[in-house]
Parts: sequence; C-alpha cells; structure tokens
Amino acid sequence: MSAVGTESNPLRVAVIGSGPSGFYTVSNLLKQTDLVVEVDMFDRLPTPYGLVRAGVAPDHQKDKSVTRAYEKSAAAPGFRFFGNVEYGTHLHLDDLKEHYHQVMFTTGSPFDRNLGVAGEDLLGSHSATEFVAWYNGHPDFADRSFDLSQENVVVVGIGNVAMDVARILCKTVDELKVTDIADHALAALSESKVKNVYILGRRGPAQAAFTPPEIKEMGEFAEADVNILASEAVVDANSQKLLDDSNDKNAIKNVETITAYAARENAGKPRQLHIRFCVSPTELVEADGRVGAVKLLQNDLVLDDRGQLKAVATEREEVIPAGLVFRSVGYRGQPLPDVPFNESWGTILNEGGRAVDAAGDQVVGLYTAGWIKRGPSGVIGTNKTCAQETVGLMMQDLQANRMFEPSAPSAEAVLKLIQSRQPDFVSFADWKKIDEAEVAKGLASDRPRVKFTRVADMLEVARS
Repeated sequence: MSAVGTESNPLRVAVIGSGPSGFYTVSNLLKQTDLVVEVDMFDRLPTPYGLVRAGVAPDHQKDKSVTRAYEKSAAAPGFRFFGNVEYGTHLHLDDLKEHYHQVMFTTGSPFDRNLGVAGEDLLGSHSATEFVAWYNGHPDFADRSFDLSQENVVVVGIGNVAMDVARILCKTVDELKVTDIADHALAALSESKVKNVYILGRRGPAQAAFTPPEIKEMGEFAEADVNILASEAVVDANSQKLLDDSNDKNAIKNVETITAYAARENAGKPRQLHIRFCVSPTELVEADGRVGAVKLLQNDLVLDDRGQLKAVATEREEVIPAGLVFRSVGYRGQPLPDVPFNESWGTILNEGGRAVDAAGDQVVGLYTAGWIKRGPSGVIGTNKTCAQETVGLMMQDLQANRMFEPSAPSAEAVLKLIQSRQPDFVSFADWKKIDEAEVAKGLASDRPRVKFTRVADMLEVARS
C-alpha cells in the first residue's frame, strides 16, 4: 500500500468536537502541502461551532464572525461534519481506530468548578455555565429556569464569563432584543425584577481576569450604573510593582478603567452594578429554603515565597443580601471513555497535545487541543496557536509512522457505520439549512437570527 497521506491512501483524521479548536485543527491540517487529508468532524449537537454559538454573549455579534473562516474549512474537499453524533454513545474509540489514523479531541471544558462553601447547593445557586447556555439557546438548557424576581444577584468570579452574566442581567429588553439571545430568555428577562448585581473578585484590580473591552462595556449601559468602591480600586504597592515590572498592557488598561469608574458620579439609574475586589464568599446563607444572602470575608494581598500575590482572608466579614447566585470561578473538562484524563486539572492527560498515559508515555494516535488540552484560558484566537502546536506533533508522528493502523480507512465505511448507529446525523449541508432558517426568522424581526433551541426542531428543518 502507498504511504499514508497520498491520493490513494489519504491521512484520515477524526476530530471530536466542533468548536474553535476543532475548526483550527481542520484548517491547520488542510494547510499541509504535499499531503492528502480526509477529516471527519463529530459533535453531539446538530449545530457546529461550540462556544461561539452557545457561549459567546448574544450582544457580542462581532466575536461570532469568526465562523466565516470555519465555513471555508468546512467547504474544503475531504471535510465532513457529522452532527448529532456523540462519542461514547454512537462512536467508540475502537470504531475510530478501525477507520482513522489519528484522532483529535477538542471537547472543551463544559463544567463549572464549585465554590466549596456551605450552602452552595441551595435553591437559587447556579453555575454561570447554566445561565450562559440558557440565554444562548443551548438545547440541553432551554428548559432551565432562574428566579429573576430576586432584586439582588451575586456573580462570584471576575473573568469574562462573569462579566457576560452581569451584563445580560443589567441590560434592558431594548438592548437585548436586537441580539440573537434565545426567545425564552428574552421573555424571562423582560419580566426581571433585578435591581442590584454584585460581581465578586478574590484579588485586586491588577489581577482581574476580564479583558479591557469587557470592563469598558460595563460603563455603557442605558439603565444601569457601575459602582466601584474607591478603597477597592486602589492598587496596593506589591501589585503596582508587579504591574510595573511586567508592563502587562491589558492589566494596566483594566486598572485605568476601574479607577475611572470609582471616581464616576452615580447617575441614579434603575439598576446598579457593583464590582467588588479582594472579597471571597464563605457561605451562601439560607432563607426560606433558598439562598437569602452571601457571607463574605475581605482579603489582603500577600506576597508568597515565590513572589506571587495570594489573597489571604482577614476577619473582616460582610453579608450581601441576595436571592440568586452564579458561580464563575473556573471550568473543567469531562472525562471521555478510553481517553486518559487528569482529574485534578480537568483535562486530557497530554504533553503539548499528544495524549499520554499515567506514566507519561505517549498514547499513539490520540491528540487534543483547546480547553480540554490546556484548561480554560485565553480567548477564541488562542485556540488557533494551540491547535497549530498539536497538528505539528501529529505531522511529526505521521513522518515517524506513529499512528493507528485502521483496517477500514475509507470515507464510505464510516458513513455506513454512522448511518447504522445514528441515522439522524446532521451533515454540514443540513446545518446550513438550519442556519438559513434561523437567519430568515431573525431578518423578520431585525435580529441576527432566532435560534432553534430543540433538537427535534433542528432535525425537522434539516430534513425539509
């Protein structure tokens, strides 16, 4: 048989997960010169694009334009999309070994980390992921409900996702109805009684994890003021030195914006956003069977032995009345059948993108990219270099002949297998029908799109 990667014996790669890191894997594979590649992408949802569709905030439409590049990859010869096909249910690792030379996992980090405090399981306590998926129309979360009759809401965490949650809660219906927010979320938010939203950061302004555009947006609400205590906006001496030494431009911009907010006069708008620093929740306090308040301790920032700033709890206690709490303090991946997993990190065990076993030895044929590879860090574009790194290792292994030896390496064999296991699979052409129907519905109401939120509805359109 001819060498793998030739016209008569293409390199066959399966990509599990269709988010940014999955599509950047495809584009990097297709860039390889003098190599014939066939890539099949699988996703358990009928829709591609992962968090670009289900995680990027509906009022951030510009961030979603990256899907145009993904569409170009999907149009390339040798690429196929199999939506509504789940690894571990419809496909197993033995199946993939039978049909592919290499398998890439780009399944992300779908679960929130816990706060680890008393009362976290009370009614009214939720993960930010649930809320984000709900307002973005993710089919798994479309039927969730959140008690928006509560006047006070606490968001624990100070990254971009926490800012997104707070922003959606602070915006008016008029600000939201021009986005692609899910219809059920728009209806619920139109009845919202929320007046105060509190964002809680464990460390100071110089360590905030949000990006400069995210914090800048918070001062542009039509009917919400942003409030920052002057005492908490001050950068301590140790943080200032670290800031000066690192010259971190994003952190410097964040501090400038935070300082400006602290000096701004409150305009008395109907909603108030309070951004707090150097505070940590110690308990969610029960009231009438649900969350009634959040107990906090204020923190001091202290240099540890490695010269890093740690938040150390003081005895200064505070209580914020709140009937709704969202945690956004980190994310972790989901273990996948027959794939080595690091429980403490919440990622696939890997070195640079090559899967390894508990002893650190390479698991031939298995690779990873994105959050399931490196943990939840970076922005959409970060996944491009992440995928590029892993694809580079895949090419090295191809040259060294370190890969699976599939017994049925043909596109036809895979199609036959999928048809037998999941006849309701969705091709990329089927997805385009769903996409076009959503956009058409949006056009009728001056919105970017109106999403289908139920798999059955998506399948009906795909089969039309």
